[in-house]
Amino acid sequence: MSQSAVAEVPLQPGQPRRFLKPETQTAMLFLLPSFLGFMVFMALPIVASLALSFTNWQLISTPSFVGFQNYIRLFTVDPAFYTVLSNTLFFAVEYLALNIIVSLTLAVWISSLKRGKAIFRVIFFLPTFTPTIAASVVWLLIFTPDGLADTIIRALGLGLPNFLLSSTWAMQAVVLVTLWANVGYNVVMFNAALDLVPKHYLEAATIDGANAWQRFWRIRLPLISPTIFFGTVMTAITSLQVFDEIFAMTRGGPGSATATLGFAIYQKGFSNFQMGYASALAWVMFVMIMALTILQFHMQRKWVHYDD
Repeated sequence: MSQSAVAEVPLQPGQPRRFLKPETQTAMLFLLPSFLGFMVFMALPIVASLALSFTNWQLISTPSFVGFQNYIRLFTVDPAFYTVLSNTLFFAVEYLALNIIVSLTLAVWISSLKRGKAIFRVIFFLPTFTPTIAASVVWLLIFTPDGLADTIIRALGLGLPNFLLSSTWAMQAVVLVTLWANVGYNVVMFNAALDLVPKHYLEAATIDGANAWQRFWRIRLPLISPTIFFGTVMTAITSLQVFDEIFAMTRGGPGSATATLGFAIYQKGFSNFQMGYASALAWVMFVMIMALTILQFHMQRKWVHYDD
């Protein structure tokens, strides 16, 4: 009997109707623990934080509804908000640009090697396994006065101040540490995309007289643009949420030179016990991330090329 004939067999009297196929029911059963975990630990806290952003809650007291007062305070009363916002955007733009440029350069270099590709992939990817707090503490010791960085600066006669004590250089130290810790992910991803570029495209371009730069710019880069787009979106999202490096290295200092939205949320919520205000800050960050992601998806039409 064919499958269509089996599907058309009418139900017997009193036989219950099945709305889901047996395999669908089995799949839903296996997905249920993950779904419950998502609802309890992700969806409900997100909804709760939105509700808290309209309240005044100091943890030990009962939340009181204040409407949009937290958001009004953010944009009109709190002078530190715009400093924190500008620091976050400055870090995100600089780190995103450096991450994509450095990772793509290293990926192209590794792809050009005849031997040892796997070794260099492992070397650059290893820092991503290191706990961010632990790595930041080690870098804190390097940047401390009379530490390794100060010793090298004095030996080379560069005349630079201590990075963590300078309001100008402290953010650069945070960018450097974050780049060291996370660039390996994009290096491996971009290198894998470059290795998947069809060889006959490059061979045909070489026969036509294209040099190495032309082959990269006209063939390899467009073909890996979907991978670059994915790396750019994910890197931009994580850059706007930077917290661990700042918490371990600078605590937002000196002054407020390295205070970002992530650190301000922690400070307002868990140091000053202003959970309603911290929730409002978190939702401002969420809106920024969503707006940036939508903008990137809109702009991808102009530079991302999908191989049909």
